[in-house]
Amino acid sequence: MDASEVNREHWEAMASVHGEGRDRYYDVDALVRGDRGLLHAEAEAVGDVAGLDVLHLQCHLGFDAVTLSRAGARVVGADFSPEALRKARAIAERCGTEIDYVEADSTALPPELDGRFDVVYATIGILTWIADLDAWMGSVARVLRPGGRLALVDLHPLLNAIGSLDPLVLDFPYADTGPVELDEAGSYAAADADVAATRTVEHAHSLGEIVTAALDAGLIVEQLREHLETERDPRGGGILTLEDDGVYRLRLAGTALPVLYTLVAARPAAA
Repeated sequence: MDASEVNREHWEAMASVHGEGRDRYYDVDALVRGDRGLLHAEAEAVGDVAGLDVLHLQCHLGFDAVTLSRAGARVVGADFSPEALRKARAIAERCGTEIDYVEADSTALPPELDGRFDVVYATIGILTWIADLDAWMGSVARVLRPGGRLALVDLHPLLNAIGSLDPLVLDFPYADTGPVELDEAGSYAAADADVAATRTVEHAHSLGEIVTAALDAGLIVEQLREHLETERDPRGGGILTLEDDGVYRLRLAGTALPVLYTLVAARPAAA
């Protein structure tokens, strides 16, 4: 089984346990009520989407696709997991939102999506699953309209590299040194989740590699931000601490370190 199939099997298993009422990260009832929205960094990156065509890339259960649809966007969700898409469709129906879902490899999006979108939105846990960063950025650039933009919010490579804080252990590369094979029980959404397929093949990508790939794809970088806090813990496992002001931070020797980054990059407008 090649790496892409290993990861697809893992995400099929993750989708089967997420949103079943056993984890608060995917609280479907809260989403239906309208009590689950975007993180501050996500909302800032995507901006006002009313009347826009938005592709939610690697959408998993499509929670943010629902939020974007409610904000007035025409939304397409894309993911490579049939089980995730099955659940996403059911969730969208419960929420009363009209969202089109497409089963697709994010590094080779289908030609019928070419040039259709004002925004490609991808968030939290995206690029470590991508072996070919140039192909991913090229695929994104291809489906954007001239003047359209990528809004990417993801885990900071520094956070990905840290396995524990006490003692400090770095157990994942900061930059791409090739595939990293992992086998870890549970889920970021629920540590005790019974996930049937736990083996994965992942890749590190430094901020420099990510920005360079965007530039090589012909995109114009408009914004690169590093965030020292987040309202939800995207990893689980106790690396981040929920502090008194209600947000999670990563601290080392008392110093807050980046936990997320935002990249906004646009396809050049037509001449």
